[in-house]
Amino acid sequence: MSEAAFRRLRERVYALAGVVLREELAPLLQRRLSPRLEALGLEDFDAYLLHLESGARQAEEQEVLLEAATTHETYFFREPHQLEAFSEEVLPLLEVARAPERRLRLWSAGCSSGEEAYTLAMLLEESGRFDGWDVAIYGSDLSRRMLDRARSGEYGPAGLRVTSGEARSRHFEQLAPGRWRVRTELRERVSFAHLNLLDPDGARQLPRMDAIFCRNVLIYMDRPARERVLAVLYERLHEGGLLMLGHAENLLSMQTGFEPVSLKRDLVYRRPRREEGGGP
Repeated sequence: MSEAAFRRLRERVYALAGVVLREELAPLLQRRLSPRLEALGLEDFDAYLLHLESGARQAEEQEVLLEAATTHETYFFREPHQLEAFSEEVLPLLEVARAPERRLRLWSAGCSSGEEAYTLAMLLEESGRFDGWDVAIYGSDLSRRMLDRARSGEYGPAGLRVTSGEARSRHFEQLAPGRWRVRTELRERVSFAHLNLLDPDGARQLPRMDAIFCRNVLIYMDRPARERVLAVLYERLHEGGLLMLGHAENLLSMQTGFEPVSLKRDLVYRRPRREEGGGP
C-alpha cells in the first residue's frame, strides 16, 4: 500500500465514521484489506480506491472498509470499577427517577459483539430493582459482522475471561467445552442495530435513554468527531440521563452540554435537568 493510497483510505474512514487512523496502522489496514482485493480481482490499492469510490455497491464496500479499519476488542464485565458504580450508585438513582413510569432504557453505543449490552442486562437482573418494569437495552455498532455475533449470544473463553464461575452459572448456558450462550431471558431484553454514531437521524430511531454507555469509542476520534458524537448522545438522553465513558476518556476539555457528576467510584456525565424536569 502506497503512502498516497493509505492517505486516501484514511480520509475516507474519517469521513464515514470519524475514526482517525494513525500512520503506523497502515500495515494492519493493508493486511486486513488484502484478502478483499484478491476476492475482487484487483491488482493494487489504487484499483481498490477506484472500486470504493465508483463501484455499483459502494455502500457495501464502505462497510467492508470500516470493518477493516476499526477495533472490536471487548469482553464481559469490562472496567469493573465503573460497573460497580453503575450497580451501586446509578441504578438506585434510576429506580427512583423512573418509578412513576416503571420504564427503563439503556444503550450500549459501539457495542461490538455485544458483551457490554448483555453485561448491563445481567447487572439489572442481579440488582433485583426492576422486576416487572418495562426494560429495554439497545446495542449499536458499525460492524454488521459483530452485530451478528451479538445477536447469537454465543461466546468463547476470550469474551468471558474475567467472568466469575458464579456469573457463568447464573447468566449462561454451556453449549460445549469452551463455548457459552447468554440465557434466553437475558438475550430477549437486548436488541441490536446497525448505527453510525455520526448519524443523528439514524440515532433518532432509538428512544430517549436513561443511561448510555459509550466506552472506548471516542479515543479513536479527533475532537471535531468526538463533539459530533457527543451531540448525538446528548440528544438521545432524557434530561437527567447519564453518560458513561471509558476510563481513558473524559469531557473535561470539551465544549458539550454535559455536566460532570462525581460518584464515589467513577466520574460520569449528565444531561442537565430543567427545573420542571425529573431524573437522577
